Amino acid sequence: MTDNHSMMALGDELNREFDRLVDIQNSQRIIDKELYKKYDVKQGLRDTKTGRGVLTGLTEIAEVIGSVDENGERKPCAGLLQYRGYDVYNLLEHRGTERYQFEKATYLLLYGELPDEQELAGFLNILASLRVLSGSFVRDVIMKAPSENIMNALMKSVLTLYSYDENPDDISLSNVMRQSLQMIAKIPMIAVYGYQAYRHYAKVLDLIIRQPRKDYSTAENILRMIRTDGEFTDLEAAVLDVALVLHADHGGGNNSTFTDHVVTSSGTDTYSAIAASIASLKGPRHGGANLRVQMMFEDLKKNCDWKTDSGVEEYLVKITNKEAFDRTGLVYGMGHAVYTISDPREVILKGMAEKLAKEVGREEEFALYDRVERLSKDMIMEKHKGRKPVCANVDMYSGLVYDMLGIPKEMYTPIFAIARISGWCAHRLEELQNQGKIIRPAYMYVGERKVMPELYRHGDS
Repeated sequence: MTDNHSMMALGDELNREFDRLVDIQNSQRIIDKELYKKYDVKQGLRDTKTGRGVLTGLTEIAEVIGSVDENGERKPCAGLLQYRGYDVYNLLEHRGTERYQFEKATYLLLYGELPDEQELAGFLNILASLRVLSGSFVRDVIMKAPSENIMNALMKSVLTLYSYDENPDDISLSNVMRQSLQMIAKIPMIAVYGYQAYRHYAKVLDLIIRQPRKDYSTAENILRMIRTDGEFTDLEAAVLDVALVLHADHGGGNNSTFTDHVVTSSGTDTYSAIAASIASLKGPRHGGANLRVQMMFEDLKKNCDWKTDSGVEEYLVKITNKEAFDRTGLVYGMGHAVYTISDPREVILKGMAEKLAKEVGREEEFALYDRVERLSKDMIMEKHKGRKPVCANVDMYSGLVYDMLGIPKEMYTPIFAIARISGWCAHRLEELQNQGKIIRPAYMYVGERKVMPELYRHGDS
């Protein structure tokens, strides 16, 4: 076989053999959950007693705070997110009135300090000069075999950039810095072009390929290049700019950034490390969470009176009882592994979402999201007595914001990747600079120990 088509192409006999292998795999024993307790295994690298992540490394890039020590005991607190020691609330103090906030945050994550006016101008010039993709790359890599999932298109393109690099395997700090700046600049363009290619070939719509403007921010270029008319308001650009800042990093322990550290520790090239991080972020339990939120709200609107507290409350009861939506019992957009009282990203983005809703005439819809947040918080706590406090997370409003900005669902997770590339690059540089050991945790074997069949013990084949 030379393609990915059905196994039916193999013929009946080989299909029966394939089905036999599937049956064997399905019959494999599931590891007894009690063994995890017996051997004190930290599933998901989380402490089962405290729920906190297991400490696996040190970083100076970002800190995520959801609780504080009080007399030797951890107590929930209002959430804080800090980049290089700066609180994001302070970083975004002038949100909506300044351009290039994402670029400033990127500079901070990479270099440890906020840029002055001259340093920012130089940094912006570097990014602007690196944004443009060659016509051959767009034609031969992005336009050929476009993918419905833009995250896969991103991975393919990032890995192919390796072939366009004269020194792809050089992991000296100066070379990795060059590669990092190129990807920070180019990944937004690759994502948008990847979407436009999919839109054109799969949906038979007009192909819109615009070159980025050098005087535009990352947020402004995304809106210009993804919209049919290329137009946007100052508030729309400011909202997307803030969203990019809030998603730029979240400490070293989140799944995709930890993946970046793990892969980087092996000594591999930058393109492989970033592609691995994108692969992690693609997962619906990580970067795809805001899509689940949007799907839940679409289902809610169809199945209850969503303009009243009583109607929404009735739906949420069904959700928590596993009787509605995907029957997992989860209210998507609520709860976080670290934040308890509040998620600072959600607090900031919610404020921007409210402003945008007023500008585009979607106040009723914003009120629905606020209603779900307010009603579900107490409901979840009541359902899970003794559990830590529950707050809305950033995914509650990010999907709504993207929808109000006219960004298609196919681009929701890629927008996350566009932002997080700054954090990934900063963490990769930190891992290389500190020359840490290869990251290699342990797995304990708990399967059966069998006697080798006579055939193989005699070395026959």
